[in-house]
Amino acid sequence: MNDNAILELFSPSYATARRKFMDAAADRGLRIDSRVLDLPGAAGETLAIDVVLDGPAFASKLLVVLSGVHGVEGFCGSAIQTGMLRLGARAHPDTAVLHVHAINPHGFSHLRRVTQENVDLNRNFVDFSQPLPVNAGYGEIHEWLLPPSWPPGRDAESALAAYRDKHGERGLQRAIGLGQHAHPDGMFFGGRAPTWSNRTFRAVLQHYGQRAREIASIDIHTGLGPYGVGERIFASFDGGVLPRARQWWGELTDVHAGSSTSIPMTGPIQTALFEECPQASHIGICLEYGTWPNERVMPALRADHWMHRHGADDGVQAVQIRQALKDAFYPDADDWKRAVWQQGRQACEQAVDGLQAPRASQS
Repeated sequence: MNDNAILELFSPSYATARRKFMDAAADRGLRIDSRVLDLPGAAGETLAIDVVLDGPAFASKLLVVLSGVHGVEGFCGSAIQTGMLRLGARAHPDTAVLHVHAINPHGFSHLRRVTQENVDLNRNFVDFSQPLPVNAGYGEIHEWLLPPSWPPGRDAESALAAYRDKHGERGLQRAIGLGQHAHPDGMFFGGRAPTWSNRTFRAVLQHYGQRAREIASIDIHTGLGPYGVGERIFASFDGGVLPRARQWWGELTDVHAGSSTSIPMTGPIQTALFEECPQASHIGICLEYGTWPNERVMPALRADHWMHRHGADDGVQAVQIRQALKDAFYPDADDWKRAVWQQGRQACEQAVDGLQAPRASQS
């Protein structure tokens, strides 16, 4: 794929990204399974989770590639999926690639990281029949993160600095990002029931994943780490497959070992792979692309939540906040796009090739 073709994989909007993804599937003669959300997009466009299976329907080995779990982060994952469809999956008779495009289409279209329910989808896959996880740390700083006015005043920033001094930078990151279920208008809210995206993704897995005996997954995100670097974060609940994952993908980080830029979280989307496809072994990563320093990303995220919490989504400031959030998670720069595609393609091809090796020889 030449340079112009690589850059053309990326899109300025959800609607354009969806069209390119669907065109790439149609050009290959692949069926598009669209699960439509009954809400309008930012420009009135249709919102949907679009699913494409590239490979045999009865394959026992399945690579699941996910984009747009965090809405506005979907520009990156969509480009990788579109590129992989244009290239075509490596031909193996018992292996298929399942592309699940824009799992959070509302956030993707409206330039938000959360769903239409203000839920962080990667904190929503918990057992809602049980007592919900408690994040006391978030409760201490909620009002300081999203104060009545924006930009925040000295009191709010001083209070957050005091929390950081007491608990450390990682402690503050954990309090903010672990996930919380007590503040529906807050950040990293895990919800109080399964979201539409949660229910729909589970239905997709029930339809496409039941025949698989081995499932690999790549969940594509942006916003943490060095610019243009795709951190490969181990994302399987079975630590026993870590050596095999490293043989596939090389160096991996682990949130539970403290080696990742990310932190442990409640209710990640990988939960659905284990719960809906219990007959299969699972080995997966999150592919987390760095964009800008946290000093730029976190204020953009806070401003977006502030705007929606206080109903300030009109006027010039609102336009600036939405653009700042998009820029924070999607650098519109050619060097970043090239790096994203190169690493994304490599990770997908490594997973498909890895699935071919007998498990016994990889353990």
